[in-house]
Amino acid sequence: MTKAIRMMEENLRLVDALIYVIDSRAVYSSNNPLFDKLIAGKKVLYVFNKCDLVEGRDLAPWCEKFSAENKPYVKAVGTSGDCSAIVSGLKKIAADKIERFGERGANVSVRAMVVGVPNSGKSTVINAMCRRAGAVTGDRPGVTRGKQWMSIDGVDFLDTPGTLWGKFEEESVAKHLAYIGSIRDEVLDIGDLVYEFLDEIKAEYGANIAARYGMTELPDDTIGIFDAIAQARGFKVRGGEPDYDRTAKCVMDDFRKGRLGKIMLEKPQKHGLTLKKRG
Repeated sequence: MTKAIRMMEENLRLVDALIYVIDSRAVYSSNNPLFDKLIAGKKVLYVFNKCDLVEGRDLAPWCEKFSAENKPYVKAVGTSGDCSAIVSGLKKIAADKIERFGERGANVSVRAMVVGVPNSGKSTVINAMCRRAGAVTGDRPGVTRGKQWMSIDGVDFLDTPGTLWGKFEEESVAKHLAYIGSIRDEVLDIGDLVYEFLDEIKAEYGANIAARYGMTELPDDTIGIFDAIAQARGFKVRGGEPDYDRTAKCVMDDFRKGRLGKIMLEKPQKHGLTLKKRG
């Protein structure tokens, strides 16, 4: 973490703007307080990535909030292969530089650093912008380990490692980052994590759970939901007891891949969330 932040700070003078990639399912938790210093004094384009995994009506209040705070943003689906809106958005916020050089009859590239928490889809977004697999991507946090420059259509991008901060002041933030895969599963108890996940979403997204696992009725208690999913998938250990570990991995993968339907973990109108500094 410290190494990554130091590398960003060292390269900050080389860029005109930052592209801040946010996971649309957890907008608040995707806001890394360590980036506050990087953002200060720099132009920033926020990217609501993975917006296909949430309902547009749920993302709209976040968009309105960012607009009210004069934070330029675009919506993107990195896996779609088309993130041209990011290139256009970046050129728009850097228009003064482009115009200044244009008046002298010179073309100039806009240089941007791409930042975000692990697994927010930074490298996938860059690949989509470049329309080729030039940056290493993966479905686990921590894939990008060094800096990588890429160029397209008059814009140079510097990819950076996904970065978290050292201490989570809010338990919900830690949970949500774990749900979306920003924290390595290897350091988590996946069974406990998925129990918390199901317990959190069952009231609002119970129909999604029931539809995914073929339930006619969702059990009232969370452990009952766990058992029903295990039974529906045939996940059992010796003796016929539910295989909770296998069930948990299945549920978490279904959520992260969008197979549980469109689920937003953080809604400003419901939770009263703000993008205040944390820490």
